[in-house]
Amino acid sequence: MTFTLNKIHKAVNWNKEDDNFTQAFWEQNVKQFWLPEEISVSKDLKVWNDLSEKERDLYKKVLAGLTLLDTKQGNNGIPSMMSLTDNLQRKAVLSFMGTMEEIHAKSYSSIFTTLLSNREIDDLFEWIEEEKTLQRKAQLILEQYENTNDEKSLYLSMVTSVFLESFLFYSGFFYPLFLAGQGKMVSSGEIISLILRDESLHGKYIGLLAKEKYESFNEEEKRQLNNKMYKIFNDLMENEIEYTKLIYKDSNLEEEVISFLQYNANRALENLGFEDYYEVKPVNPIVLNGLSTETKTHDFFSTKGNGYQKGIYEELKDEDFII
Repeated sequence: MTFTLNKIHKAVNWNKEDDNFTQAFWEQNVKQFWLPEEISVSKDLKVWNDLSEKERDLYKKVLAGLTLLDTKQGNNGIPSMMSLTDNLQRKAVLSFMGTMEEIHAKSYSSIFTTLLSNREIDDLFEWIEEEKTLQRKAQLILEQYENTNDEKSLYLSMVTSVFLESFLFYSGFFYPLFLAGQGKMVSSGEIISLILRDESLHGKYIGLLAKEKYESFNEEEKRQLNNKMYKIFNDLMENEIEYTKLIYKDSNLEEEVISFLQYNANRALENLGFEDYYEVKPVNPIVLNGLSTETKTHDFFSTKGNGYQKGIYEELKDEDFII
């Protein structure tokens, strides 16, 4: 058989650092690995049955919305960035993050399976497909992800990813954190805390890649990209506020959730190297406390808190990410 070598095929070499942050993120991602099967959601059944019908409806819908976002992030978002990323270590970190997005999506199904009947689950997934603001959110995200074909569109896909992981998820995170902070739905809330910890890491890493990419453009290109970035930002936020008002309408929490979104939108821009966009009202302290990625002090045998680690866990610091 005649064989012609057209290009050199490289293997990833973890014995040499390609930059001063990717290997740290790999190690942190691996240390944070978890599975929903490790957490017993059945302990929430009594509280679930004591919630009102409106409370249960809101809870399952915010998780359904999160399921759609994680599905699109794992299936479309991460692959779109990997497709134009040549560095093999960075590809590996992104790939691991994509796997965790799939685990996040599956974790919501674990909660649904425990709390809901098969008919209720089927109805919920029909609602995902029928809810216009939720579908528009997915469409806005996919319009960018599915058009990642050069360096500028890669940057905008990274920006979109940071927006998704650093603020769009948070309209869904608010209610589980709000209930868990009152001692309700604690096991399900622990899953949310673990997901939140992952998303915080993802937003920081992809934000670093985006900032590096941004510095490769000239001033006119930066100006054009800024305009496009804020267009994406404002379109997503406008839709997110409409979505929030719709699903939280019977909870009297709409304005608190919007403040929470704006707080996290500022954090998303911070991850990308930009100034705060909103003057934020105080965030509900119960929910704000849930944003902490410090370890929780649950009893190991009752609730597997995010203090559970398969390795030594250390908080990442700003100086770990200097490029």
